[in-house]
Amino acid sequence: MDITPLPQVRRAAVAFIFITVMLDVLAIGVIIPVLPHIIKDMAGGSFIEATRWSGWFGTAFMVMQFVFTPVQGALSDHFGRRPIILLSNLGLGLDFILMALVNTLPLLFIGRIISGITSASFSTANAYIADVTPFEKRAAAFGMMGAAFGLGFIIGPALGSTLSHWGPRVPFWGAAVLSLANFCYGLLVLPESLPKDRRVATDWKRANPVGSLMLLKRYPQVFTMAWVVFLFALAQFAYNSTFVLNVDYRFHWGEQQVGYVLGLVGVLTAVVQGFLVGKIIKKLGERRALLVGTLCGLIALTGYGLTSHGWVFLALMPLGALMGMAGPVVQSVMTRQVDPHEQGRLQGALASLQSVAGMIGPLLFTGVFAHFIDPKTPLQIPGSPFLLAALLVALALVVAWKSMRGTPVAAVEELPVAAPQEVLPP
Repeated sequence: MDITPLPQVRRAAVAFIFITVMLDVLAIGVIIPVLPHIIKDMAGGSFIEATRWSGWFGTAFMVMQFVFTPVQGALSDHFGRRPIILLSNLGLGLDFILMALVNTLPLLFIGRIISGITSASFSTANAYIADVTPFEKRAAAFGMMGAAFGLGFIIGPALGSTLSHWGPRVPFWGAAVLSLANFCYGLLVLPESLPKDRRVATDWKRANPVGSLMLLKRYPQVFTMAWVVFLFALAQFAYNSTFVLNVDYRFHWGEQQVGYVLGLVGVLTAVVQGFLVGKIIKKLGERRALLVGTLCGLIALTGYGLTSHGWVFLALMPLGALMGMAGPVVQSVMTRQVDPHEQGRLQGALASLQSVAGMIGPLLFTGVFAHFIDPKTPLQIPGSPFLLAALLVALALVVAWKSMRGTPVAAVEELPVAAPQEVLPP
């Protein structure tokens, strides 16, 4: 990628931002296969208690992301990008060491809260790229950031599963090494991208994550489609919140199997998003592509919820990945309804909406899972989180289908690239 940064910014600095995003996601992905099992061990081996604790862990993490992503962005506007990015890397690395050492659930919970704060640096990384990249090259630069996000997610869980062979805490040490090495690298190669004469006083109103949601009310169709975004995002947390413990409970998959499966998930998602979405939408049109992708997702989610065989779960995963067509279609419809000068605010509002789903989803789906595996519950349905997710996706499809009546088919070139999210998209 040809990037011509400001004169004082070396090319290595841009490469560092790419590596920062990739390593942040990779470091987070490394602990995914083992964290729920560590929680279960600390909870006395109880799946029910581990599931409930996992829900609180997931919600706390997303609350911190929701609050501190705009805060870090506002602080970087005042103090500069370099100190915020470096402190984020340093804090994340030290926090992984903390989580590798603690032996109680409350301390591990505090560590997860700190992770949510220190890993909320994506907004600052994007701001750095905007500082050093000419207007005409920013789309390609942000595309590279999305690629870094995807690459980190593919490699992270697989690396975590490999490291878990030497013990459940080893992936935390591996994540710490990655983050601290990135911090040391940044000290050497990362110059400041925001000159002092371009810095502004910290405006806490701009750091308000709720304010951006008000934009959605001004556009009726956008407001309706925002519910679709929210329902899809909420359904996603059936995976994020319960996947590891769910497949352990049902299929007895350990850390290594889970890590490799999540790596496969990343590959399938990359194939669908990178190669198939544009071709399918071009052939079918937006409305039909949304229908096909969502129906594939419904079949997969229902199958995930009902099957008692691990191989069936695996066989359904390519079908589930096709649900990834829905996001670009919905975003395309929404961007055409909003004034060009408010596109950035729209993307910020959508990110906030997905964060709200992230605060609700973990407690919702872990609560459902814990209830339906409790021996006291008359009806045992361990796949219940996926069945609830299927219901939410079906509701989203109905709302979107009605809202898109008469919507013209957009050229494929107009379809926006979905912003990277810290969610697991099996």
